Amino acid sequence: MRPAPSAALAGLALAVLASGCADPAADRVSLVGSTPPPASSPHPSATLLPSQPAPRASAGPAVRHPYPPATSLPDPRATGAPLPATGPPRFFVSARGPLVRFTGDSKTGVATPVPSAVHDAETGAFVADIPLPPGVESSWHLVAAARDNRTFALAGRTDQGLRFFLVRLGEDGRPGEPVAVTQSDPDELTSAYDLALSADGSRLAYATALLGGGAKISVLDVATGRRRDWTTRTYSLLSGLSWAPDGRSLAYAGQGRAIAVLDLARAGTGLDGASRIVQQVAGALPIESVAHTPDGGALVYAAGHTVERVAVSGGPAQVLGRPELPPGASLSLRFSVDGTGEHLLYVQGWRAHRLRLADGTATSVPITVTERPGEGEPPRAAW
Repeated sequence: MRPAPSAALAGLALAVLASGCADPAADRVSLVGSTPPPASSPHPSATLLPSQPAPRASAGPAVRHPYPPATSLPDPRATGAPLPATGPPRFFVSARGPLVRFTGDSKTGVATPVPSAVHDAETGAFVADIPLPPGVESSWHLVAAARDNRTFALAGRTDQGLRFFLVRLGEDGRPGEPVAVTQSDPDELTSAYDLALSADGSRLAYATALLGGGAKISVLDVATGRRRDWTTRTYSLLSGLSWAPDGRSLAYAGQGRAIAVLDLARAGTGLDGASRIVQQVAGALPIESVAHTPDGGALVYAAGHTVERVAVSGGPAQVLGRPELPPGASLSLRFSVDGTGEHLLYVQGWRAHRLRLADGTATSVPITVTERPGEGEPPRAAW
């Protein structure tokens, strides 16, 4: 865990966020039983805020981007019947990166994938592992939940690049076999930073950095594998993806400073032109997560460790809670809000913290796993 920020460290906040984008098994790490994958797309060193102009292209011949935006999904909206919320969540799913070990004086680590796990939401107790499907080279370090608390999406690197899977839990929390999402337009990427599942379960949204600078949001139809991309050079980091309950828009945080809403009905592949800024957030600490309220009228986000709410139309923010965090907590709060909109889940160390949004009260439970508990980076979690 990183130490709590001081005024002198405030400028490092965005750099810390960007470091979470890379697959832990990439670069100087080889995976057990696999061949080394291509290097992940690097993040640009410069940090652009929404008020800053995008950098001008340097003189010289125009260079075609190696990954042109996909446009095969004509209507990226997710307007089907939402999966029903099931009351207070009974389960959450944790996902962590592979465990990396360095032997002797070697500068190349060996990564061992570990499965995602299902936990009891009240106690944090281990319920079951979610098996890694064939071909998955790295652990699933991204997880997103539908509002029914039974349908989850996971992402990880395979020998064919970044791939997505859906898994459904039974009423006892036991997972079924993960189902691979067909990708008609394979994304030539090895990692993503954020993942979101639409309320009706028909669309996946994910955010990635682009080679050479910039970032993109992609929407993937889980039935056909068709995809639509929106790209930007204004931001090098996009996070906090959240589907509106009606499936017609996506909220996101740009560079950890601006909360925006992407209108999925807008034509074109430019993210800036299809988005509307809802809130500019001042201060040193960045935004990592955003979530819609169940009625779609407001957005919940965390500016550093302070959980706030703002209307989708904009306006003043309302503080919902200031959870007390242990020394050495991360600079920002990555969280998941359940389908009822009443409970927020975040992880610090190997504990899952549950924040009741109505009054800001918080409780925590240890995260229990069967395979190498407490080793490696703490997991991400969703419910």
